[in-house]
Amino acid sequence: MVEATAPAADPKFGEYEHPEVLVSTEWVSENLDNANVRLVEADEDVLLYDVGHIPGAIKLDWHTDLQDPIRRDFLDKEGFERLMSQHGIANETTVVLYGDKNNWYATYTFWLFKMFGHRDVRVMDGGRTKWEKEGRQWSREVPQHAPTTYTASGPDLAIRAFRRDVERQLEEHQPLIDVRSPGEYSGELLHMVDYPQEGAQRGGHIPTAKSIPWGTAANAEDGTFKNRSELEQIYRERNQIEPEQPVISYCRIGERSSHTWFVLKYLLGYPNVKNYDGSWTEWGNLVGAPIEK
Repeated sequence: MVEATAPAADPKFGEYEHPEVLVSTEWVSENLDNANVRLVEADEDVLLYDVGHIPGAIKLDWHTDLQDPIRRDFLDKEGFERLMSQHGIANETTVVLYGDKNNWYATYTFWLFKMFGHRDVRVMDGGRTKWEKEGRQWSREVPQHAPTTYTASGPDLAIRAFRRDVERQLEEHQPLIDVRSPGEYSGELLHMVDYPQEGAQRGGHIPTAKSIPWGTAANAEDGTFKNRSELEQIYRERNQIEPEQPVISYCRIGERSSHTWFVLKYLLGYPNVKNYDGSWTEWGNLVGAPIEK
């Protein structure tokens, strides 16, 4: 076991505004034995971890670990502290997140870690898809770590949008990004086929919202993020969303839109980006909320 020191940033991602938040599969492979690195798998398909995961990785399940069991909300600050302590994560631990589906739940978890003030949290570019394509090692062993004493901050609501923030965005004519599929955006689909519990009474989109599906930011072959010039073309050149504007992204429950939030805030450096986790399951069920098709 190597000495528990904070690892250096991966030099591969220098083109992005905040290259320190991304690591490559090579970087992860080289740091598997670093005691200060905690690998965390966060998947849309919560059964994948048991099939095989990166050696040493722990699992965080969005359905059971990160949600309040009663309220439609996340776990609170004290709950986050208990969860981190339980998995042996200290305030100074470098947390590296990865998952399936182009890392959409990994960026969702990243967003939550940032809300509670974890300093050094990163995402493995390409997630499970890239690790598997490269034929790298899997494990079924569930690691056990000595508990820590973790102190969270926040929650930092500067990165989280609520309904009133969206209403204000409309009043002030500021950009909204709908990252769902074109069918959801148009109102043809009330919900995705596999997620009937996340449907809504009405289909469509929030007025003025631009349709920029979250997956356009990722490379189809391995789930890695597109390069900076390609991302600039998607958001600035094609959709005229400028860095100085406040931006809110949304989807159904905020998981896919966290991927877009991550791209805008960390890869492109937009200073004022919020993720609306109420998203369409809230807005599409609101009495009297304006909707366009």
